[in-house]
Amino acid sequence: MMKKKIYLIIICLLTLWFLVIFKPQPVEAQELQQQPTVAIPTVTGTPEGVTATVNLDQEESINVRTGPGVFYEKIGVLLPGQKAPVLGRTAGGDWILITYPGGPNNQGWVYSPVVYISPGEVPIVEPPPTLTPQITETINPTLAAQFLTTPVPTRLATFTPVEPFVIATYQDQARTSFLGNIPMGLVIITLGGLGGLLALISIFRSR
Repeated sequence: MMKKKIYLIIICLLTLWFLVIFKPQPVEAQELQQQPTVAIPTVTGTPEGVTATVNLDQEESINVRTGPGVFYEKIGVLLPGQKAPVLGRTAGGDWILITYPGGPNNQGWVYSPVVYISPGEVPIVEPPPTLTPQITETINPTLAAQFLTTPVPTRLATFTPVEPFVIATYQDQARTSFLGNIPMGLVIITLGGLGGLLALISIFRSR
């Protein structure tokens, strides 16, 4: 019996000790312990600003250039639906300056009709100067000799005077005689024939 009492006492003491150690704390105390002792930085979203989005109805990508014009160098492309922050525009608003990594100063220009500009104020910026092609003043003599030829003198044509032009004279037919239209040879033959015929007639009559 004594052993059973001792066991009961030991069990009761262990139960009391367990309840003291693992005593549940009030909810308010737990919340106070979980509160941090340092200030937690709050994350606030920065305004995105004006953006340019390539129209989705574009069948192909659009070009990004170093300046506002087709004469400037092409530095990349933007795909349909791609978005880029807007930095400025030209005075007429035809070209938009955007942030483009890899371009001069990480900037580039796109044609405004092919992009959608979100609402907001876009400042006017001065476009960069156009690039002028470098012209070399020196000429390679070997290359120039292939195109330079010595002209061969040619003999000029001599001048031949033109023969004098004979102008036909006009004769009035009303003033010419009847015999003027008959050849002289025919007249002589006719007269000779008549003379011979008269000679034969005179011979026959003399007999």
